[in-house]
Amino acid sequence: MRARPEDLDEERLLRALDAWGIGATSLEYAPVGFGDHHWIAAGGGEKWFVTVADLRLKGEPDAHAALRHLRAAMDTAAALRDLDFVVAPLPAAGGETVRPLGPRYAVSVFPFLAGTSGDFDRPRTESERGAVLELLAVLHRQAPPASAPVLGLELSTRDLLRSALDGAIGWAAGPFAEPARALLAGHARAIRRRLEEFDRLVEDVRTRGGAPVLTHGEPHPGNLLRYEDGHLLVDWDTVGLAPPERDLWSVAESPEDLERYADAAGRTVDASALALYRLRWDLEEVACYVDWFRAPHDRSPDTEEAWQGLRESVANLGERSVGSCHDAKA
Repeated sequence: MRARPEDLDEERLLRALDAWGIGATSLEYAPVGFGDHHWIAAGGGEKWFVTVADLRLKGEPDAHAALRHLRAAMDTAAALRDLDFVVAPLPAAGGETVRPLGPRYAVSVFPFLAGTSGDFDRPRTESERGAVLELLAVLHRQAPPASAPVLGLELSTRDLLRSALDGAIGWAAGPFAEPARALLAGHARAIRRRLEEFDRLVEDVRTRGGAPVLTHGEPHPGNLLRYEDGHLLVDWDTVGLAPPERDLWSVAESPEDLERYADAAGRTVDASALALYRLRWDLEEVACYVDWFRAPHDRSPDTEEAWQGLRESVANLGERSVGSCHDAKA
């Protein structure tokens, strides 16, 4: 997030890092990413990358459920640390990969790596896509740790999205509340059609019943770090067992990309599952932003970015069709 949280005391955060025994003496806010807050901690000539998750924005029923899911994800990433492309959290003194920081936040600590971070909106070259697809093929062949969350095909935010489309939710004060409500109302019919399309795809994919694999969840350029001669995957809070297409839809752009993955992973790619996860992304994005804007909020660089994200996702849903270059099985 670009703006540091006003209700989080950095001195308290610095004291919380004592649980990792890393000797941090200073914090510098890092306005990178979207969803979590980040700091660079330093001390004794060393640096660490500190992530503070806002548990209210994790799409779970409450903060306790969000903390449980986040801990399972971070434990899974830690179990994968022997893979050379996994940036795993460091364990605290008690072995925890995540520790609560008050009722709203949770903190994790990572090694600081002086690589080049990616940009979510920057197109990838064919070579870059190929490199990421090969990393994913390795990940998808891994035996899943016991901690890995098992993810369903359904939308966890479906009830919220339905209620918003039906005009059955309240909107608190905030600069984007009324624009968001009006935007959703104006595109309700198209979004309902996409929900129906999503349901058909879920049944199609479930009928074939392919074996789930360990997926990252968001292997887009913003979660890639160019380091030395290769790429690293960061932000493992969405890791979980699911069809491999959960990762592939956002990386592969051509039948040749899918063939490269199929050769590396030793498995075919399901066109319906690709379409499902492509559609699911925008539906979940809309629900997430609606949940944000229906609550009290202010105008900030982060809410400006969220508003743009909502507009883009709604536009995608209005234009969405299943057919694409991905719809040939590799």
